[in-house]
Amino acid sequence: MKKEEPKRSYVKPILITLGVLFFVFIIVIPIMFIALSDIQIGNVAVIPVEGIITTNGASSLTQDTISSAVIVDFIEKASDNPSVQAIILEVNSPGGSPVASDEIATALKKVDKPTVAVIREVGASGGYWIATAADHIIANRMSITGSIGVISSYLEFSGFMDEYGIGHEQLIAGRNKDIGSPFKKLNVEQKAIMQGKLDTLHTFFIDEVAENRNMDPSKVRQLATGEFYLGIEAFNSGLIDALGDRETAAAYLKSKGITDPDYIYYQREVTFFEALAGAFSDFSFHVGQGIGSLFHSQENVVMFR
Repeated sequence: MKKEEPKRSYVKPILITLGVLFFVFIIVIPIMFIALSDIQIGNVAVIPVEGIITTNGASSLTQDTISSAVIVDFIEKASDNPSVQAIILEVNSPGGSPVASDEIATALKKVDKPTVAVIREVGASGGYWIATAADHIIANRMSITGSIGVISSYLEFSGFMDEYGIGHEQLIAGRNKDIGSPFKKLNVEQKAIMQGKLDTLHTFFIDEVAENRNMDPSKVRQLATGEFYLGIEAFNSGLIDALGDRETAAAYLKSKGITDPDYIYYQREVTFFEALAGAFSDFSFHVGQGIGSLFHSQENVVMFR
């Protein structure tokens, strides 16, 4: 009598195969795509500088913002990428934090490759500060540039509170600890303190423009009234090098030996939750947020706390 062979179970091999396929398609392949997406191929890096410049990049529901940390990281990556021969910053910003603007400008000045700033609609205040750190500045003839000034503002409710009998009690140690409180007016001493700090920041801005643009500081100071300039006016006054767009930048790069630019884009998408969190974010001193911001945003109220 022939002995029966035990029936083989195919369930376990099938489950193992399905598990391996699941692991490959759900985990391995996506990771490979992410890794490959980080590999930048091309010879000219394009880094957009869009929106209000901040140190943390906290986004607003009403305004676009950009983080200096993100832009600095992009600049450093492009600088370290051996395939990248030049960097183009596409600027469309009315300004923002002087610290954030200085961080980006400092990183750009460290790059040992040709750098070009292309101002599209707005490259004012902090946006212009960043642009001056590039080797070459190009702007649309109708763009908003310059606006070399500093502004700080806040809402003040003391008159409203007096009219409606609303009181606000606050204890402080140090007579100027509550400077900038929305519940009281600045006194003469506090106005002088705030103006002094604004003037110091303004001087930093002027000195940076003079150094970066190789201009006489006295000439920059004459232009540093906070006034914005059209691209054509900025060109005539020496604040920019040429009028045009990215094609003009390509022609400049050709003069530097880069005849066939192949662009790599460095940019970061903002998530919904980042935008929501940024709705509650504000900051104090701003290199910008003056007239230039009217061309960039409907909202022109800057809080100082």
